[in-house]
Amino acid sequence: QVQLVESGGGLVQPGGSLRLSCAASGRVFSRSVMSWYRQAPGKERELVAAITSGGSTNYADSVKGRFTISRDNAKNTVYLQMNSLEPEDTAVYYCHSNYFGMNTWGKGTLVTVSS
Repeated sequence: QVQLVESGGGLVQPGGSLRLSCAASGRVFSRSVMSWYRQAPGKERELVAAITSGGSTNYADSVKGRFTISRDNAKNTVYLQMNSLEPEDTAVYYCHSNYFGMNTWGKGTLVTVSS
């Protein structure tokens, strides 16, 4: 069974950067589609970025050019580098794994962008 643990959230000023990490257990990481979602207060959870097992990526329009998703299969870890952060990026960020329809969520890490 896959387990996901996020880290790297915190408080950052507008314009700053953070890197989120998601460590996965299990043996299927390299064959899984890994994604980052976020949920802001009072809003629905939304897809931020995703990366396939082959390394193809896609991003929400709101983060294109600012966020970068990457993965290290040797470390069973997926990252989200977030630059030029805006107050609107404040949310709980969740790691998600999809292995042939088997979906797993992490517990989330809070990112707060505020001066």
